[in-house]
Amino acid sequence: MKFRTTIIVSTALAGALAGLSLPAMAQDKTVNVLDWGGAYGQSHQMAYNAPFQEKTGARVVVTDADNPATPIKAMVEAGNVTADVASVEYADAVRMCDEGLLEEIDASTLAPGADGTPAADDFIDGALTDCFVGTDVYSMVLAYDDSRFPDAKPATPADFFDLEKFPGKRTMRKGAKFNLELALLADGVPAADIYSTLETPEGVDRAFAKLDTIKDSVIWWEAGAQPPQLLADGEVSMAYAFNGRIFDAAMGEKKPFKIIWDGQIYEMEGWVMPKGAPNREAALEYIAFSTAPEQLAKAAEHISYGPPRASSASLVGNIAGTDQPMGPHLPTSPDNLAKGFASNLDFWVDHDGELSERFNAWLAG
Repeated sequence: MKFRTTIIVSTALAGALAGLSLPAMAQDKTVNVLDWGGAYGQSHQMAYNAPFQEKTGARVVVTDADNPATPIKAMVEAGNVTADVASVEYADAVRMCDEGLLEEIDASTLAPGADGTPAADDFIDGALTDCFVGTDVYSMVLAYDDSRFPDAKPATPADFFDLEKFPGKRTMRKGAKFNLELALLADGVPAADIYSTLETPEGVDRAFAKLDTIKDSVIWWEAGAQPPQLLADGEVSMAYAFNGRIFDAAMGEKKPFKIIWDGQIYEMEGWVMPKGAPNREAALEYIAFSTAPEQLAKAAEHISYGPPRASSASLVGNIAGTDQPMGPHLPTSPDNLAKGFASNLDFWVDHDGELSERFNAWLAG
């Protein structure tokens, strides 16, 4: 018997993380997934959840979170694990794995490449760790409402910080990661020197000093759907946001939004299994299915995040529902890749705690 895929969206995770609970299912094949929601979650629904249900008859139950890593940590520490799979950023996956909060995932259980290459050799560097299987390469990009700047157009990180030449409020993710790098880029630090600069107290001071120059003009966001909405509502003229969310608003909703690829910072996110996942076998089957080359390519057609498998690249076709190729809109396209740099994942594994603490103190001060 096949079951309809069920999507359950939670909007009240904050303040109740330790008690977050997904509905228990009596069926043999149930996969409880923690995801990010919005356009990103919808791409998973189209490329992973619906086809997995069709193939296996399983029930996929999705709960959305602003950052799934937070409830996963709370669940495991409380001994009340109700999620089987979660989508998290790479640095969170490594940190939680080191803390013993995640199950290990054997790469030999994953689908081979489109040409039969073993999964371990088909995924790009860093996409597989002991507890993590990459699903996409996304980036943080600058974006703006084209209608707000009829003449000169912003084009660089420095322009994002230029409130005189490009007036209007900005929106940035509430956190240290990405913002410190952007501040140093805008202050003239070459991309190759960003993390060596942030390794020093003077470099961190320099980044916060640059953020000081626009602090009073920033609306801070926590959910990925917020930046395009803030742009659409006219509350901000420029945003620092996930490229896929801006792309979805521009293409799907015909918003006059433009992406600035100069200075993009790209990173991976992917699946993890919390320690004690209640439906382990079904979760592993879901992870293997959804990270097969064909499924990753299909997801990329629904949202402009690059697949982290070599054999997936040639399988990515047109933007879903159009005759336009998706390739040029991916962070991993050669032209876009040349304008950005990779997030230093090891740096954030080591320094996220201290820099986040300083960011929160700075924000409150």
